[in-house]
Amino acid sequence: MHVFVTVGSTRFDALVQKILSPPVLDVLRARGYHSLDVQCGNSDFDTPQFQQRTGDHWQRTDGSLELNVWRFKPSLKEDYERADLIISHAGSGTIIDVLRLGKPLIVVPNPTLLDNHQEELSDALVGLGHLRSSTVADLPHAIEKLDPTELVPFPQFDGSRFRELLDEEMGFVDHDHAPKNLNGARR
Repeated sequence: MHVFVTVGSTRFDALVQKILSPPVLDVLRARGYHSLDVQCGNSDFDTPQFQQRTGDHWQRTDGSLELNVWRFKPSLKEDYERADLIISHAGSGTIIDVLRLGKPLIVVPNPTLLDNHQEELSDALVGLGHLRSSTVADLPHAIEKLDPTELVPFPQFDGSRFRELLDEEMGFVDHDHAPKNLNGARR
């Protein structure tokens, strides 16, 4: 089984360092995971513990766990699809991308960001049952206790709903919801 961790385009040293720590690696092994890929962005981590493969790709084996750390890629879609578990900062784009794929997700809001908006988003989605949230310190426990069968599937995108909201906002739909054309006449 495979775990993918992402911090997006920001710096989140605490999460990257925690995910590479013995307590987290021990829990991942105990849960049956064999590989861990970490997209670390500009975060610092203990690079001497790894063998550098390319300019921004490091690798090492820790017991039965294969670890890969890299900074950035043009797209994370393949990494999301390959993963059995995703652990992420609580960025809205990452959350939506992962939930639409139906993948189990643990988010770790980055408290150093402006107005702690990540925590508000994660709390709302935890309340709806779509994901689990953790602090950096509590991450080993969150991984250990995660039961993906308890997560509520995220609704798939419905493009018609956006069109309806836009029509309503632009005044193309009146109070009785009868569509109008551009001249205001009912269609």
